[in-house]
Amino acid sequence: MTQTLPMHDVIIMGGGLAGLTLALQLRQRFPDIDVLVLERRAHPVPHAAHKVGESSVEIGAHYFDTVLGLQGHMDSAQLRKFGFRFFFSEGRHDIENVTEIGASRYLSTPSYQIDRGIFENHLGQVARARGVHFVDHALVRQIALSEDNGLHRIAWREGEGANARTQEAECRWLVDACGRAGLLKRKLGLAQDNDHHAHAVWFRIGERITLDEWSQDADWRARCQPQARWLSTNHLVGTGYWVWLIPLASGSHSVGIVADPALHPLDTMDSFDKAMDWFRTWQPRLFDALDGQRHLLQDFMFLRKFSYGCKQVFSDQRWALTGEAGLFLDPFYSPGSDFIAISNSYICDLVAHDRDGRSLRARAQLYDQIYHSFYESTLALYEGQYPLFGDPEVLPVKVIWDYTYYWGVLSQIFFQERLTDLATLGLLREELQHAQQLNRAMQALLRAWSAHTDKANAACMLDQAALPWFATLNASLRQPRDDTPAFLARLHACIAQLRTLAHQIHAHACQAHPALAAEPPGQAMARLLALPLARVPVNRSAEPMLFAVD
Repeated sequence: MTQTLPMHDVIIMGGGLAGLTLALQLRQRFPDIDVLVLERRAHPVPHAAHKVGESSVEIGAHYFDTVLGLQGHMDSAQLRKFGFRFFFSEGRHDIENVTEIGASRYLSTPSYQIDRGIFENHLGQVARARGVHFVDHALVRQIALSEDNGLHRIAWREGEGANARTQEAECRWLVDACGRAGLLKRKLGLAQDNDHHAHAVWFRIGERITLDEWSQDADWRARCQPQARWLSTNHLVGTGYWVWLIPLASGSHSVGIVADPALHPLDTMDSFDKAMDWFRTWQPRLFDALDGQRHLLQDFMFLRKFSYGCKQVFSDQRWALTGEAGLFLDPFYSPGSDFIAISNSYICDLVAHDRDGRSLRARAQLYDQIYHSFYESTLALYEGQYPLFGDPEVLPVKVIWDYTYYWGVLSQIFFQERLTDLATLGLLREELQHAQQLNRAMQALLRAWSAHTDKANAACMLDQAALPWFATLNASLRQPRDDTPAFLARLHACIAQLRTLAHQIHAHACQAHPALAAEPPGQAMARLLALPLARVPVNRSAEPMLFAVD
């Protein structure tokens, strides 16, 4: 006699950030959907020393607070982030006398510093309250994917010791959200390498690192209102590496080193004591802040070559991967939550089409292509760029460019709820492809430019909030949803602004270093800017968009 197994509409393997937010989004969109989430870890999970990936940016933050309706939790239980901040502090104790990049005030669109333990515990509670079957302490043992449009089957071990038992169930949709374990990726042979070879080490310390107290200089302190630099995702940068400082609502601080192994090998920092010795040499002011707090160490971890791709993440055979189960880029601009938001939104839309009885083949292929194009465009921001991170002349310009590309293209698409509007995105295909080409050309130009600079480290703050156009672009994300003609006009204006910025960066770099104009990256940028795109012209007489530094 054949055993009848429990059947669910969707089974999600992994009940971390990606899996639980997907479950909430599915239940929000389809109140009658049956979702089972299987999480390997027992809940509640510990605060602070749970998982890395605490900094969110605008897309991920909007996904959490607005799309999923978690604004109350974000405001009351997490920290409002004071943007990104960068200090060229290599080998220095006098942080007030180095170049600083950051905003002097909060910009309009919020983002958050997230204690992953607090957040994932809350997500688990909300998921259960909203009707999700959330089973923790569940280890997936077997996966059987259907090959004939039937149901997928999964078996897992639930509990531990004498109380452990094996469970089985069937589902129409199977989603892998189990992080780097990548169960479906391994089963289907989907792993894909990339050329970004960086590693990371990190730890949490049970004490607040109040960077604002690192100097008693009154003028330096007064440059930010509020005087709360510690709430930023602070980057201490140098050639071939950056160090993160991220505060957590639990009172701890997350500290990490991310480095190019060709310049800073992993074996120089792969234990806490080694990392502290590394700080003593490369970031001595941070060493001073941590040296007396060694006894407050909460954890220590490292990853060799953390960045990777994935051949496919969405399938018309009703399986998908989300979060780090699929692909992972680089934490420099904290894109992890963004890619969770995007992949989860695509999965929800595919489930909607399936529930309506519509074919998935073309849509799943297109979503996979678009998602990978976002991945490739974002990877270009990091790949081969680590050597210029210690350049106070070039990195500030790179940061402005990268923000403009992010806020002006991908963020506009997400905030304006056009991610799954294939017809409208099709109308923008030429302009979006041009923006991608511009970005790749810009990253090459920045690398070439850095080879010419003297790396002068002026004692100044490059205030992003003092660039009116930049603050306006950030604020535009919070504007109401446009109709289609207005959205097209919005994207045309954003890409025209991007082209104008590219023109000004190219002109500035070539004026400062004339030889750059004759080098291949300089010539490639000039050719792109000469293309006659009527809907996205270059405004060569526009007001300056870069920092004016004396």
